[in-house]
Amino acid sequence: MNYFFILTLVSVLMSGCTPSSEDGKSNKATGQATTGKEMLAAQSGGATQTAAMTPQASGTIDTQGNAAASTETILDTYEVGPDVYVRALMADKENKSLWVGTSAGVLEIELRGLEVRNTFTRAQGLANEYVFAIGQDREGYQWFGTNAGGASRYKNGQWKTYFPMHGLADYWVYSFAQHPDGSFWIGTWAGVNRMDLNSGHMETFVSELVNEWVYAMVVDSRKRIWFGTEGGISRLDGREWQAWTHKDGLGGENTNQLEASANTGLGTRRRHDLGIFNAGAPTYNPNYVFSLALENADVIWAGTWGGGVSRFDGSHWTSYTRNDGLPGNVVYSLVMDKKGRVWAGTENGIGVFENGQWRAFPHDGAFANQHFYAITATSAGEIWAGTRGKVVRIGHANAKKE
Repeated sequence: MNYFFILTLVSVLMSGCTPSSEDGKSNKATGQATTGKEMLAAQSGGATQTAAMTPQASGTIDTQGNAAASTETILDTYEVGPDVYVRALMADKENKSLWVGTSAGVLEIELRGLEVRNTFTRAQGLANEYVFAIGQDREGYQWFGTNAGGASRYKNGQWKTYFPMHGLADYWVYSFAQHPDGSFWIGTWAGVNRMDLNSGHMETFVSELVNEWVYAMVVDSRKRIWFGTEGGISRLDGREWQAWTHKDGLGGENTNQLEASANTGLGTRRRHDLGIFNAGAPTYNPNYVFSLALENADVIWAGTWGGGVSRFDGSHWTSYTRNDGLPGNVVYSLVMDKKGRVWAGTENGIGVFENGQWRAFPHDGAFANQHFYAITATSAGEIWAGTRGKVVRIGHANAKKE
């Protein structure tokens, strides 16, 4: 069944809202764009523009990547505008909605009817339209991490934005995590905050981390919190910090002899170009962790820059690259679905890990050369993935809605 709906995005041109490099990341030091200067609805004076999100037909495949006995398919492809980057996705089970963070604002999609429930930009209270992270705390507030606009919190029409003046470590916010002890964690480009939701007090950790630029966080069943950074992975078990880097097994080997990328903002506040390419060619930086996912409560998966995906079982790292069936070695996003499969958004499409093997999804290479920056799984078993210009919905054609 095909679904059609219209999304309305209201956006205001501002510095810091447009991508600066080939992977759609931003430039912290200047907040200026060097590419992709036009965005959906970014009209002078804040004019409104609508974008038709039209599903595009695609072939189906079974869970082994075969084209005959189709069980899992690309259900829909929704266009959001050719210059709009989808950078964050979060399935909200309680509200039965999907939150979509883009370079032009935030959308809340009602999952059952696939209709737009809310559209948020600065006009509604969002601190900055370029959203890199979405999280939810134990009190049901939605949190939005922005590019140079701090962290905005939303619930029932009420907004509050946090800046460094409130204790936030930085204006650039890239990850969130709710800890079982009640504390709420915020990952930034200048360390991580532990926030007391009752008092609003924020404690900042910088030197304890292997690197201060924090992109991803997960909390395991033992209440340990893991941090994916530009320089490796850190873990806090409540009292002690521990770290892992490529020297410890994080990230696959550079078998294709790619140029090493020393890109990291550690120790600098200068221009920070996050492009994964150099003169059009991919680069290699295995300590750089874009994403984390949790398997069976305590097994950690990490998506790296050029080193593919690494799995840590508590004592040993195992890495997977394109040589092992992963479609791309730059892994921006990871998610575990309800079947225990790992899905990865890469610079060369989407990959899925099942029965001990990686394969590209779909098998016909329809997503080749597309950067999938965000990916999430719903409780109904669907996978949503975001790239430049669109969001795709993957699942079973006759599956029950959320």
